[in-house]
Amino acid sequence: MVDNNDALFREVEEELRREQYAKLWQRYGTYFILAAIAIVAVVAGSKIWEAQRHANANAAGARYEVAAQLMNSGKTEEAAKEFAELAEAGPRGYATLASLSEAGAYLKLDKRAEALAVFDKLANDSSADPLLANFARLQAASLRLGQADFTEMENRLKPLTAAENPWRFTASELLATAALEAGKRDEARSLLTPLLADPGLGQGASERVHRLMAKIASEDLANSSAPAPAANADAAKSTETPAPAP
Repeated sequence: MVDNNDALFREVEEELRREQYAKLWQRYGTYFILAAIAIVAVVAGSKIWEAQRHANANAAGARYEVAAQLMNSGKTEEAAKEFAELAEAGPRGYATLASLSEAGAYLKLDKRAEALAVFDKLANDSSADPLLANFARLQAASLRLGQADFTEMENRLKPLTAAENPWRFTASELLATAALEAGKRDEARSLLTPLLADPGLGQGASERVHRLMAKIASEDLANSSAPAPAANADAAKSTETPAPAP
């Protein structure tokens, strides 16, 4: 009898649960379906986007290879045009790489102004990889060395001389060279001295820095041994033949 009652209670409980589930489904079933559809749509969309991204990257890679082959075969003008188009329309990574290659093509064609414009554009592109953008900034500054005044060179290179910047050695060397050209030996010395104590300075860069420091020392010595203008005037007066007395 007890077992029959237990079975009856279980049947009643199951029936009540089914009724509750049915009521819940009638009330919220539509939302469950919509949520499931949304999840499937997000997953499917992600897969489609990923496939499209890979397809775009593959297409950009193939196009870059074509431009590189044009460059290697001596068709530099055509290569520069291909690189320029890829830089405008390609995925971010390939666009940056194409910009650098475009500038290289212009340099090969001795079109320094066009190369400078490409480097400057990439340097100011906030979406570009910071390492490559700073490299472009460094290349642009190197093209302006000997033409720009020291203020312009300082504005271009000073941000790259920070201790954590991987381009700090070349940037400091370029800025020191610009300072020497402008007659700012103390500024050049202050830029180069910390490099000599930096363990990251390579052998080639170390040799160049030592040459620049030697040039600074030579100019310092030449200026210290030259007689002052006032002293020259006094010496000239002392050697003048006195005029005969009337």
